[in-house]
Amino acid sequence: MDSDLAEAVSALKEALEKRKVPFRYGKADPALLDELKKTLKVPARFRALLAAANPEDVETVTPVERVRFIPAARLAEEQTGPEGADNAPEKNAGWRKTWVVIARSALLNDPYYIDTLKLDAEGDCPVFVAMTGSNALKPVLVASSVQQFLRILATSMEVATGFGEAVLDDDDERTFREQLGPKIKTIDSAALRAGHWT
Repeated sequence: MDSDLAEAVSALKEALEKRKVPFRYGKADPALLDELKKTLKVPARFRALLAAANPEDVETVTPVERVRFIPAARLAEEQTGPEGADNAPEKNAGWRKTWVVIARSALLNDPYYIDTLKLDAEGDCPVFVAMTGSNALKPVLVASSVQQFLRILATSMEVATGFGEAVLDDDDERTFREQLGPKIKTIDSAALRAGHWT
């Protein structure tokens, strides 16, 4: 795993520890990573992340969203959902085979996914979220790369520290998003413009 990605993982781990949110990382089996390369076309940089920091039990917690990462062993299943599942990504009109679900909203079950056709110069992919429950998918950019996605999640956990664990009213949620916005701008201005976080 390269240094930028390693730093993003470390920042997320530190944010989870600071908020006292339990988590567990491991190392994905190389044979499984080879299989993910063949079947899902998972790019090398994301496979390197899974090899060094497989999110076996990782969920970020903020007042407005909970993002639960998918461990390597469940990535293939997550693309099709449990047998007969109506909310499987592939059952949504417009879902593309190049989209790989890497996390889900623990609140709404919306998939966070990478688009493997849009590799950047470092071999990283943009991360999108798709709102489920409607026939037409409306992908929204949440980060220009997985590395930036991890940084945004770590930052949102840091901002959430001042808001406690109680359910927020509309004013508190707006205040949280207003505090988060400028911090996201320094990480990924394209993600800020897309509007998912604010």
